[in-house]
Amino acid sequence: MKIELPVDAHLPHGYVPSERLRLEMYKRLAEVRTQEQVDEVRAELVDRYGDLPTPVDNLLAVARLRVKARDAGLSDVNVQGNFVRFAPLDPPDSVRVRLDRLYPKTIVKTALHSILVPRPTAGELKRLAASGGSTSSDADRAVLDWASRVIEDAVPAVRPQPEGAAQS
Repeated sequence: MKIELPVDAHLPHGYVPSERLRLEMYKRLAEVRTQEQVDEVRAELVDRYGDLPTPVDNLLAVARLRVKARDAGLSDVNVQGNFVRFAPLDPPDSVRVRLDRLYPKTIVKTALHSILVPRPTAGELKRLAASGGSTSSDADRAVLDWASRVIEDAVPAVRPQPEGAAQS
């Protein structure tokens, strides 16, 4: 699973001073398969090192996005020029119509089993963050939240279930 987005997501030396421990934590984050496992890593980091600096919070958001992408059957989420590529993905016509409405100028590359969604501008990200589309006004977090929403819109089966809803 490869996620390459322009965000500041790392374990700062001042937060986890030991290189060995930082590498172990990166490995654990790379191996998470559920949102609950991300929560466990978060709790451990807070317990060991204190409140999370923004880059660590972003790193956990990347891990959450990786879980969501994996659950959707994706292996790549990466920037390609002015687009973000989500692959492999072969959306049915109904999803293509929705994507075109929600993300104008999206390109579906059937032969390459991918979609290219125009990258949101800084102004769009700021608007999304301010409108409650993001848990933070931070641009990095807004990018991750945006990518998560694209996955939910492109692969409806990974949409979050409301509290108490039956899962099929």
